[in-house]
This record gives sequence, C-alpha cells and structure tokens, in this order.
Amino acid sequence: MMIYKPADIKSMEAGIPPSQSMMAKMGEFIAELAQSGVLLLTDGLQPSSKGARVRLAGGKLTITDGPFTETKELIGGFAIIRVNSKSEAVELAKRFLSIAGDGESEIRLMPDQPAYARQ
Repeated sequence: MMIYKPADIKSMEAGIPPSQSMMAKMGEFIAELAQSGVLLLTDGLQPSSKGARVRLAGGKLTITDGPFTETKELIGGFAIIRVNSKSEAVELAKRFLSIAGDGESEIRLMPDQPAYARQ
C-alpha cells in the first residue's frame, strides 16, 4: 500500500482540486499502472472536515468530528499496488511524487492473503 501525505494540507483541506495539467499526468500514470496490472485500487480522500476519528483509550471511547487542524500529516490518498519488491514500490512512489508534487508517500507491506476479500 502506498499512502500519500501532501505537503500542501491547506489546499487539500479546502477541497481545492489539482490543476488540469496535473490531473492529466496523473491520469496517464494511473492508466499505465492499471493496464500493466500493477495497480489494484487507488483513490484520493476528501477533506478531514467530512470525516471523524473514533478513539478508544483506557476503556473510554471518544468520537471527534473533523476537521483535524492539529494533524500535520493528513492522508490525501492511497494506492494498493502489486509489485515484486520494495524497491519497485519505491520507484513507483518516486514517479507518483514527481507528478503530485511536494509531499510524502509511505509504503507499507500488506499480507499476501487479505483478512477479508469481497467475492
């Protein structure tokens, strides 16, 4: 899984879409990965103002509606990819960031067999 954390959180939280040029380049990148079978699923996320946090700490349940203004590393999107190595995932993350711009892409390994898969 690749998790995207944009540097420009203000624009993301304001719901400002990327430029048409960036959207076109990203569309080409996504199409390439989808056609090659590497990309299994991807999407962006809406601003945190439309979300909620549910936390259990010390037996106490807390629900907090967004926005989450104190969060410095909000997740802006994700991609589930299938590659043969971490180095391949790193190369894809580098290509992604060259299109998306400043930010961070965190790569996390997933189990070979999902805990649940819709049939």
